[in-house]
Amino acid sequence: MLKHQLHQSQSSKPLFSLANKPFLHGNGASANAFLPLHSRPSLKKSPKIRIGFVPSNIKASVVDLTERKTTAVKAVVTVIPTVSSLLSSISIDSSLDTSQDALGKSLLLELVSARLDPKTGLEKPTIKAFAHKGKEVKRGATYEAEFKIPTDFREVGAVFVENEHHKEMFLKDIVLDGFDTGKVKIICGSWVQPKTDKTQKKRVFFTAKSYLPSNTPNGLMRLRAEELVNLQGTGQGERKNTERIYDYDVYNDLGNPDKSDDLARLVLGGKQHPYPRRCRTGGLDPYSEKLATNTIYVPRDEAFSDIKELTFSAKTLYCALHALIPTIHTSIVDSDLAFPYFTTIDSLFNEGINFPPLTKQGFWKTLIPRLVKGIEDSSEDVLCFETPEAMARDRFFWFRDEEFARQTLAGLNPLCIKLVTEWPLKSTLDPAVYGPPESKITTEILENEIKGFMTVYEAIKQKKLFIVDYQDLMLPYVQKVRTLKNTTLYGSRTVFFLTPDGTLRPLAIELIRPPMDGKPQWKEVYTPSWNSTDCWLWRLAKAQVLAIDAGYHQLISHWLRTHCCTEPYIIATNRQLSVMHPIYRLLHPHFRYTMEINALAREKLINADGIIESTFSPGKFSMELSSAVYDEVWRFDQEALPQDLINRGMAVEDPKFSSWPKAHN
Repeated sequence: MLKHQLHQSQSSKPLFSLANKPFLHGNGASANAFLPLHSRPSLKKSPKIRIGFVPSNIKASVVDLTERKTTAVKAVVTVIPTVSSLLSSISIDSSLDTSQDALGKSLLLELVSARLDPKTGLEKPTIKAFAHKGKEVKRGATYEAEFKIPTDFREVGAVFVENEHHKEMFLKDIVLDGFDTGKVKIICGSWVQPKTDKTQKKRVFFTAKSYLPSNTPNGLMRLRAEELVNLQGTGQGERKNTERIYDYDVYNDLGNPDKSDDLARLVLGGKQHPYPRRCRTGGLDPYSEKLATNTIYVPRDEAFSDIKELTFSAKTLYCALHALIPTIHTSIVDSDLAFPYFTTIDSLFNEGINFPPLTKQGFWKTLIPRLVKGIEDSSEDVLCFETPEAMARDRFFWFRDEEFARQTLAGLNPLCIKLVTEWPLKSTLDPAVYGPPESKITTEILENEIKGFMTVYEAIKQKKLFIVDYQDLMLPYVQKVRTLKNTTLYGSRTVFFLTPDGTLRPLAIELIRPPMDGKPQWKEVYTPSWNSTDCWLWRLAKAQVLAIDAGYHQLISHWLRTHCCTEPYIIATNRQLSVMHPIYRLLHPHFRYTMEINALAREKLINADGIIESTFSPGKFSMELSSAVYDEVWRFDQEALPQDLINRGMAVEDPKFSSWPKAHN
């Protein structure tokens, strides 16, 4: 009941005039009167009014006997425990949290109405209730709360959550049950930091219904805008690993000049070295972006879940590789010649190498069983790499032209082969710097390899001639890379012919070196041959092309086009699109974990002296090369299908795509 107390002094005029003297009950200490006031205009809307007063102080009260109708709603919050929380279950904080659970004050929930109060035009007061720990479920626990919701509260649009624990909690979802319209589900999928962390604001989770900005319910518009501001941050200060702030920065954290001048690297991003943006961490040292916890910052919701951590343990794999590589170098690899003979490579699979004492602890068998295997029947600690399936069938499979062509389409990098549309082949680089642009792959060379099937011009017209061309992309870096010890680099072109049986056949490989060290441009063409010398030169030319292709795949096709170019879109999506936006909800599953993977890559993969620089031909110039390729060939409107295939001549152009904008990033 709603009670309205009306007070007046003895000297003031009464707010309500009583028609008759009240009936005195009992000893006269109090009196009650029930008057039919239907005839009074000011009270016509009240079906029943109780008026009472105490004669000694002329105190009157009016009580509305019409009850405000409410709905009983039950909220069930599903919380998923993490490995870290289980490991810390014996801590003092954990004991305090258990006490909080016992008191029924684990989570404070506040229901937010989706609509403003029609009378005042203001947001309606939230309805609060503490959630107490309920039953255990398959992958977590539930916390339950009871609410009494007035009918005029209308639909629930969001829920505020305050974590009363001393540790962060991962909320899977919140289900509200009791409405006439059915259950309301709120998908959280996020961490809620403890209330004790004063830097954290109350978390808000919106219902699963999607809204464009223009049709957002008026009761949620302020919360929608404020949540985006919170995610954008101020662009100042060092980030904490518990924060959820998405901001931009350049790639200034790849080098480590404090350790060695040789580990200094260019800053990627800007006009001189264009590159996509990454997430800002705010580290004080621009070349050391690690936080106090020795990790690179990513927004808390972008971090790996426990399942993902188990299936993709990049740090563990990194440690394994670094323990393994020195073993290989000291056991079978000459410091100057790397693998001096082909049989040295074979020995990795059939003879093994001396293994560190870690095998006695069962370390390698549990860590990377698919990569390496121990020889159990050996009296010594020996390690063997698992033989590739293709090599197990045919030891010399990598010699064969069929396998070389197959890998071009079905191997690591099928993204660079394209149709030959112009003849003769010609470079677009400045001939004053890089030498004559004309290719040495002539019509006569190709027609000799096609062996009478058709002429080169007929092959081009019938779309039978294909090319993998790395000349213009690699040639500017050949001289730089050749200054590095034990490595080399060429520009390359490889031409293929589509045979009548639908398979590719390599016809010719051209390797190019620009003018350098006082020598003119060098270029040579290699073709399949039957004599011993030319046969081995052809095989080595294929190996060189595969080495270039593998490096291009890892740096460009995989890292740049798949991971690196996606990160600024993840940041922009979280900064500009509310979680209620339908496009956000469409993109979010595809963006998940990318920022964490990219952070690990900056830490161990693409950093100075990292795995890529230690493994692929461009060495310390790898990331600089990827920046140059990004500037030269990357275009947003040509990355997706079908446009990518159309540009490479691998698909017939659809007229509906001809009107797409051609703006360069």
